[in-house]
Amino acid sequence: MAWTTCRLDPERSRRRLQILAELAGARAVRRQDRPQRARTEQLRQLIATRRRVAG
Repeated sequence: MAWTTCRLDPERSRRRLQILAELAGARAVRRQDRPQRARTEQLRQLIATRRRVAG
C-alpha cells in the first residue's frame, strides 16, 4: 500500500506556524532574562557534542 501525505488545511498550518513563532519568541525572551542559564545550556550542548564526536 502506498503512503499518502495528508495536506493540512491552510488555517491549521497558519495557527501551527504562529504557535511555533510564539514559542521561539518566548525562548528568546527567557534567554535574555537569564543569560547565565543560557550560557550554561550552550556549554552543556557543546560538551555533549564533543563527547559524541570523540566517542
